Amino acid sequence: MRPVGPVRPVSAGRTARLGVRAAAAAAAAGLLTAGLAAPAFAQEQTDQLWIQAPSEQNLQLGGASEGSPLDIGLYHDNDNFTVTDGRLSVDISGVAGVADVTWPDNCAPTGTTAVCTVPEVPVIGDAYSPQVHLTLRAADGAAVGAQGRITYAAVATGGPDGTLEAPYDSFDTTVKVGSGPDLSLGEIAPAKGLQPGDVRTVPFTVTNKGGERSEGLTATFTASYGLDFLTKYAECTYKALGGDYAPMSQATCSFDQVIEPGDSFALPTPLRVALAAHAYAERLDISIEPGNGATDLSDEDNYTIAAFTAVNTADFEARGAQVAGGAGETVTAELGFRNNGPAWIGNLGSGDPVAAVDFTVPEGATVTSVPADCEPRTLSGGYHPQRTGAPRYSCEMPYWALPDTARSLPFKLRIDRVVPDATGRVMLTTGGSSPATFPFDPQPANNTTQLVLNATPAV
Repeated sequence: MRPVGPVRPVSAGRTARLGVRAAAAAAAAGLLTAGLAAPAFAQEQTDQLWIQAPSEQNLQLGGASEGSPLDIGLYHDNDNFTVTDGRLSVDISGVAGVADVTWPDNCAPTGTTAVCTVPEVPVIGDAYSPQVHLTLRAADGAAVGAQGRITYAAVATGGPDGTLEAPYDSFDTTVKVGSGPDLSLGEIAPAKGLQPGDVRTVPFTVTNKGGERSEGLTATFTASYGLDFLTKYAECTYKALGGDYAPMSQATCSFDQVIEPGDSFALPTPLRVALAAHAYAERLDISIEPGNGATDLSDEDNYTIAAFTAVNTADFEARGAQVAGGAGETVTAELGFRNNGPAWIGNLGSGDPVAAVDFTVPEGATVTSVPADCEPRTLSGGYHPQRTGAPRYSCEMPYWALPDTARSLPFKLRIDRVVPDATGRVMLTTGGSSPATFPFDPQPANNTTQLVLNATPAV
């Protein structure tokens, strides 16, 4: 399911799917991404409030008595601002005669509208979840094919001007009444404090909440780099994924068991996974769909995540250099980043870079060639209009880093004048102007180093 929103896409499901950088439209595995925060380097800070809501919601005619959940959330872009007192306005007048709505405790309805409160509005990240949970049921007398529209608006306190407002008339959910299978995948509680090498059994239960049978089902299991499938099924095909994205493994399974309305399905044997020696923050993304080409009536509960957090470390290291040359010469400085392990690190939910390499140019030199993933900055970290000749650079790393792997950043510098022992700082950040502190890094001292030009020979 693609995310909702005119500009800023995020997952319309219950969580953001295992995946790729937020800028990627779709990975080979059909995985989703989350939005990127506004650059912390910007001299003039900006922020924007957004509404997360599904573009469509299907209701079962005469379906489950508990109804269909409609989850809506607020979020904003820039984590340099604290945003509070979110107020989401929901207008259900467009679904009169189509759907009945049950409001949660944080909504105050008046007629066909309600204002729902969100005391603290977050930015998108691994911990994000919608804050407003409506329940919809097909209205009495509604026929198959009936549809209507729920619309939203939102404001909050915070941002550079003190008040944020979501783009007007940009967010809505089309509600449709239908009939068919409605498979529901149970949520899985996260497992924390695990050790590399641990083996876990993954709960997997599917219930048909629809009014029609499902002729079997297809299940897809996508495991992050630190998880290994121990259980293999004859009904599944297995493959490795990666390329431009973090490496992962995937099992696609077709089961032919008929699931009648109200019945449940379980795997032939329990699914067991093992945490690899390089495991850290792992996840198994699970999605299902009805078999025989049928369409699930309401697929917002066809996807879930089993999350596993291992006690492990990853030693991130900034790589400096020493180069020498005479006035007028151009030299190449191989700066860089290395993950010394033992764990791999992947920002699988947010898609944010695992780190950025921040480089201050030494005195007496001018940068004449810049690596592709590096952006010019002023000395204070602000915007710089020219790609070459800037006094400072920030270079984003990918959203994942495997253990014992390095990334080289070759800068070419022209030596305008020889300054003995000229130094430029090379440090790891998380995108800002200050050195980063990584919770998994046992040796933060090597997150900062230097580029030295024309070092004085040791006596």
